[in-house]
Amino acid sequence: MSAWAPDPPNKDRITAWAKNYWEALHPYGAGGAYVNFMMEGKDRIRATYRNNYERLAQIKAKYDPSNFFRVNQNIRPEAGAKGSV
Repeated sequence: MSAWAPDPPNKDRITAWAKNYWEALHPYGAGGAYVNFMMEGKDRIRATYRNNYERLAQIKAKYDPSNFFRVNQNIRPEAGAKGSV
């Protein structure tokens, strides 16, 4: 995440810096994210939790099968996984 005070002349330079920074770190395992700021959708959420996503989906299916807690960074209950946790 990058933030700065409104400065239109530097917008492109700062945006490029943030994107280059992310691209430089990504190959070294920086593929996760701080989930409280994430709003990119289900594929990004799955990528952030990596190998833990399936297990979290199983737990969600057991304790929240109706997906009542579903705002923002939602892990969807895994269908048919209720008894596998």
